[in-house]
Amino acid sequence: MRPYSRLLVALTTFFLPFAAKAQSVENFYRGRTITLIIPTSPAGINDISGRLVSRHIGRFIPGNPNVIVQYNPGAGGLVAANRIANTIERDGATFSIMQRAVPQLAIQHDPTVKFDPLTLTWLGSLSSYEDDGYLLLVNADHPAKTALDLRGSNMRAKLGADQPGSTNSSFAYIAKNVLGLNIDVIRGYPGAAPMFLAMQGHELDGQFIGYNSVRAGQANLWNSKLVKPLVAFGRTTRLKELPDVPTGRELTDDPKKLALIEFAEMPFFMALPFVAPPQLPPERARALQDAFMKMVADKAFLEDAGKVNIDISAIDGDAVKKLIERATATPREVVDLYSQMAGPDKN
Repeated sequence: MRPYSRLLVALTTFFLPFAAKAQSVENFYRGRTITLIIPTSPAGINDISGRLVSRHIGRFIPGNPNVIVQYNPGAGGLVAANRIANTIERDGATFSIMQRAVPQLAIQHDPTVKFDPLTLTWLGSLSSYEDDGYLLLVNADHPAKTALDLRGSNMRAKLGADQPGSTNSSFAYIAKNVLGLNIDVIRGYPGAAPMFLAMQGHELDGQFIGYNSVRAGQANLWNSKLVKPLVAFGRTTRLKELPDVPTGRELTDDPKKLALIEFAEMPFFMALPFVAPPQLPPERARALQDAFMKMVADKAFLEDAGKVNIDISAIDGDAVKKLIERATATPREVVDLYSQMAGPDKN
């Protein structure tokens, strides 16, 4: 090989990695298949929302990549969250919907959380819970007519829950330990759908689930009035569609308990958040964030969301990050009380 040929090969080899990093966002994504991770089992709200986004977001990313879904359930969403934060390549080819309670576990200093949520690349949230609520839902034939029927009497309700850190688990313990409702929390169910099956067999009396989630994932049960809500969290006022269902805050006047409920409810205002790994190339991070916000304003996307009863009251990545910052500023004694009362060792 001639000397100048060897020099050309050497220079090409040296500069190739830099050229790859310097390629435009459009060139990076064109012809590429990117992955959207869903951290739960199929059929729940995270699955429905994730698949909804997978059908549309590629149209708004420069280069129009194909988007595929990958399921990665486990530990109330922590398996996928730790993976996104630590092991996924930081190139912008993978992102995820995240269980909304997971960032709060980091604020609680949970040792199973292996990341700082403020370092992640937040794309935005489909819902700020503007028209939603987190319901204590029981079978229609359960004798309790109101939440107060479960307080100070022999009436009890067996509620299903996922693993510690999942939203349904935390609020089942809050209902039990903070509001004093007679609830038995039965953990280990890998999502809402298995819990609904257990409810139909009366293995369980109920579960905590979002208002729009149950309407989307269990429309027949909801429309046939085979289930009934007793209380709604994630609300400062009652849902206009459920005027007889009190908010969780209405069931106590204790200042410490109210502060705890407010801290616990913070994740609802970033109810369906999407996130990418930390330290993405800045231009790709911006492209994904911009694509998310363009998508949530798109007519075809909104029509599709309406078909699956997903509440679209979107916020951008900066707003999600500000909510996490606000939760991080919560007084330590309130966070510790929340951890004590809603923690996995409470029975």
